[in-house]
Amino acid sequence: MSATAWIALGSLAAWVWLLLGQGFFWRTDQRLPGVTRHRRWGRRTRPAGPAPDGYGDGSWPRVAVVVPARDEAEVLPLSLPSLLTQDYPGEAEIVLVDDGSTDGTGKLAGELAVRYSGLPLTVVSPGDPEPGWTGKLWALRHGMALARKRDPEFLLLTDADIAHEPDSLRLLVTAAASEGFDLVSQMARLRVATVWERLIVPAFVYFFAQLYPFRWINGRRPRATAAAGGCVLLRTETADRAGVPEAVRQAVIDDVSLARAVRRAGGRVWLGLAERVDSVRPYPRLADLWGMVARSAYAQLRHNPLLLLGTVVALALVYLAPPATLVAGLAGGDATAAVAGGLAWAVMAGTYVPMLRYYGQPVALAPTLPLTALLYLLMTVDSAGRHYRGRGAAWKGRTYGRPQAAPDR
Repeated sequence: MSATAWIALGSLAAWVWLLLGQGFFWRTDQRLPGVTRHRRWGRRTRPAGPAPDGYGDGSWPRVAVVVPARDEAEVLPLSLPSLLTQDYPGEAEIVLVDDGSTDGTGKLAGELAVRYSGLPLTVVSPGDPEPGWTGKLWALRHGMALARKRDPEFLLLTDADIAHEPDSLRLLVTAAASEGFDLVSQMARLRVATVWERLIVPAFVYFFAQLYPFRWINGRRPRATAAAGGCVLLRTETADRAGVPEAVRQAVIDDVSLARAVRRAGGRVWLGLAERVDSVRPYPRLADLWGMVARSAYAQLRHNPLLLLGTVVALALVYLAPPATLVAGLAGGDATAAVAGGLAWAVMAGTYVPMLRYYGQPVALAPTLPLTALLYLLMTVDSAGRHYRGRGAAWKGRTYGRPQAAPDR
């Protein structure tokens, strides 16, 4: 057989293994536990119902919502009102940490609290982060410290660009309390409106799920650990035991690091796709999406050149080889290469279909996944280049020259 045929067969074998042996990562059925059972709580016009299992006195646990925000005046009017108007039967409050904003984020938050009167809001400004802290975790440190003074049983850590449906908080608490989870995280549905968002965003979640299969995370005997930083409900007692956020203070990939710290402390972690939690942050240009990925991709590889090389080779074999060997086989009359490459491409596209449907995108986009994978490969290489040029991870005017990777599981 030709070298092209061997490459095509290797790619096909990789896709058969990914299809069946990587935790069924391509399925999108990992949704918030307990939602169906407690669906009667889903509308604000209906009775609140009893407290979750384990709260026999009928009271709901106290919750503090912590929102780190840096220059978020553009998205805050779309996200903060959704928190202020949460239909939560228990006691809850919001702490928004204005992390050195220059666009009036803190002032706007106060105005929105008056306009939408609901859950009480406190705005604090901790100042610039101390050495050894990333900005978001520095903000979370102060917000969590203030929230803990009210002795909440749960902390909801949610980004400033995340909008929640009115019943989001109660469903999160129901899942954590009824199922005994210490950390419940939902991967917010990202905005998909422009051409570039349609091409790149569903694949971003697809690749994340391939790297951290949700079933492996959520199983009784977990084989992976991760969270999605935009929406994390955390049991306060477990956070204290895990030393959060101090234990992960340098992490740029803070969500994965947080989940691993909780797991090391003996906590149970759950991660799934969101149905009622959405990101309102726009990424209209390729440059915006490129920066989102490139700022932390090399940190995920622990700044290891060998891991980078292995990742590039693996992406090329798994995602680029199928269409390349199909075309080469057809052009050169190599039936084995053409058939194996075509089958590998078909399996790849088939595994992408559930994610496209989750995002409401046409199935016809599935065959474009190799193009998107090529873009991600280039973003990862660029992330390494930024690291070695001393630019590291940049976000909202701050640059972390050598950001820390997520600690090992």
